[in-house]
Amino acid sequence: MKPAGPSIEELQKLVTSVIEISAQASASILEIYNTDFSVQNKKDNSPLTEADLASHRTICKGLQEIAPDIPILSEESIDLPYQERKQWHSYWLVDPLDGTREFVKRNDEFTVNIALINDGKPILGVVHVPVTGVCYFASKDSGAFKTELGKQVVQIHSKQSAENKLVIAGSRSHGNTKQKKFFSILAENTEIIAMGSSLKLCLVAEGKADLYPRFGPTSEWDTAAAQCVVEEAGGLVTDSEINPIVYNTKDSLLNPDFMVIADSNFDWRPYLKQIYT
Repeated sequence: MKPAGPSIEELQKLVTSVIEISAQASASILEIYNTDFSVQNKKDNSPLTEADLASHRTICKGLQEIAPDIPILSEESIDLPYQERKQWHSYWLVDPLDGTREFVKRNDEFTVNIALINDGKPILGVVHVPVTGVCYFASKDSGAFKTELGKQVVQIHSKQSAENKLVIAGSRSHGNTKQKKFFSILAENTEIIAMGSSLKLCLVAEGKADLYPRFGPTSEWDTAAAQCVVEEAGGLVTDSEINPIVYNTKDSLLNPDFMVIADSNFDWRPYLKQIYT
């Protein structure tokens, strides 16, 4: 028998702690952001900075203190074989600095992402924006929320979509042929918002965009925290066939192409069919 996941009350307590950890990680990122930092390239040619590593260390230390029995999978941790990972019913899935390319460009559009996964589904998610202090957070069956410095916490909801007035979020640094084709088949009055990192998912969650389509490779830590926020706000995060994105089910940690959908009643299949045929 699989162990039961955390209760609603336990998740709400964890969220409070994880928000604090994400703020500490953001502070460690900003210390480096305001210097002449150096940039390395990882094996996949993606950039790596000391800020990624500093945030990783801060988050791992914090998570081990609040939940020592829950394993951590971070973008900057050592490679863990699926034979080991598949034994996990619950684990933390972390992107210490989502949007390193945006960090390097100094355009402020990067985030700290921390998710708790239970049986393949994100049940807690915190997305913290270091530069602004904005934080999106959610936990299973408790709703999705946004907090800004000096303001009260507000609950957020995804929007209903109307075909004659669509707002689409798109990648600032990872646009490709499929994305361009998708944008070209939309109605002329469709608004396109370009943005970096998991902020695009959060735009859908807070009702500022109808869809974020991602055509091309991403990793599971890129989406998990914000997926929880989107789902608790009333939206969906699916593959190109509108099946929910799930986690830790295979050797690869890469996501398929995915759609972040504000309105579950709006049918995006006719648009997607033109991309995949």
